[in-house]
Amino acid sequence: MPHRLALRCSLIGAMAVLQACVFLPRTTQTFDRDCQVLVRHMDLEEVQVAAINRCANEGCVALVVGASAVTAVSILISGTIVVAGNVAYWFERRAQCLGPAPI
Repeated sequence: MPHRLALRCSLIGAMAVLQACVFLPRTTQTFDRDCQVLVRHMDLEEVQVAAINRCANEGCVALVVGASAVTAVSILISGTIVVAGNVAYWFERRAQCLGPAPI
């Protein structure tokens, strides 16, 4: 029984690290001097939307598990957006840098 309680407490502690955080795609711009164009790049930004304080019952466990699920889903969706956005930005930069094909 004490081993099970310790396992439960460590799982709650591990999930509390991710409590109510979401990951959002963020676009940054830099200037490429070689091509003389603005280059855009996407990455993930962590945003904490709530904190769980003074939890003492089983409702707290459900709250932490729910917050962890929201974090996992936001990483999956935002990560997909970031990958797709960076591919699109790569093609955009390549088209701008190379310019139209000579005739």
